[in-house]
Amino acid sequence: MSTKYLEGQSFEKKDFNKTPLEKGDYHNCTFVGCNLSSGDLSGIRFSETEFVECNLSNANLSQTFLQEVNFENCKMLGLQFSNCNDFGFEVTFRNCQLDHSIFVRMKLNQCVFEDSQLNGADFTECELKKVSITNCDLANATFEHTNLEGADFRGSVNYTIDPELNRIKGAAFSMPDVIGLLSRYKLKID
Repeated sequence: MSTKYLEGQSFEKKDFNKTPLEKGDYHNCTFVGCNLSSGDLSGIRFSETEFVECNLSNANLSQTFLQEVNFENCKMLGLQFSNCNDFGFEVTFRNCQLDHSIFVRMKLNQCVFEDSQLNGADFTECELKKVSITNCDLANATFEHTNLEGADFRGSVNYTIDPELNRIKGAAFSMPDVIGLLSRYKLKID
C-alpha cells in the first residue's frame, strides 16, 4: 500500500470532521482555519508544515510525526503529544491554547512556546533544556523530575516549579513570577 505524499498544498477552512484528513506525508503544507478537533491524525507525517487558527483539540496523535511544524493561534486542548513519534519532533507554538496537553517524558529541546496558554499541561520527566517558554500562562502546569536547565521562562506567569524536584540550573525567570519557585516552602513574601 503506497503512502499519499503532498507537498506545498494549502488547506483553508476545511472541516476534517466531515471528511477526515487522509493518511500520508504532508511536507511544506499550510492549514488555515481548519477543524481537526477529535480527528484521527495517527501515523500522519507533518514536516515543515504550518497550522494557523486551526482547532486540533482532542485529536489522536498516536505515532504522528511533527517535524519543524509551526502552530499559530491554534486551539489545541487535551492533546497527548507524548503519543507522537519522537523522531525529529520539533514544534513551535505561538499564541496557542494548549490547556491540559500532555508532554510526559518527551525531549522538547528544539521546541518554542510563546504567548501561549498551558493551563494544566503536564511536563513530567521532560527534557526541556534551553527551551523557550516565554510569555505563557502555566497555571496548574506540572513540572516533576523535569530538566529545565537553561530554559527561558521570562514573561511567563502562574508557574509552580519545585527546584528540589527539577533541574533548573541556568534557567531564566522574571520578577515577580519567579516566586513560583518558592511556593513549596509556603513563605510569606511582601
